[in-house]
Amino acid sequence: MTTIIIIFHLAACIALILIVLLQTGKGASLGAAFGGSTQTVFGTSGAAGFFEKMTTAVAVIFMVTSLSLTYISAKRGGESIMKTPVVEESAQPIKQEKASPAEELPTAPAIPSPLEDKGAE
Repeated sequence: MTTIIIIFHLAACIALILIVLLQTGKGASLGAAFGGSTQTVFGTSGAAGFFEKMTTAVAVIFMVTSLSLTYISAKRGGESIMKTPVVEESAQPIKQEKASPAEELPTAPAIPSPLEDKGAE
């Protein structure tokens, strides 16, 4: 079901883009571009009424498919890409001996003080 809705959604997206790009400004007409009269390609009312109706119909289809896909994905729920990994417990726990406090922290190498070097000169 989701695949069918996605196909309709993509078709509506492409159709909406094409319809909007085919629409002309108020001063130009589509019929003049093809060498005909200005109002004869889509009837006496011109292309404006046809493209307005097509834009409205395709926009409604786009909105319905968008809401349907949102509803389906929300209803699916419970799944996350950020799942915590499952930790398997071994049969025998590993025993670790505690080190003495002196062994836990590494010692830093001794850095000579710049004041000590000046006294040697």
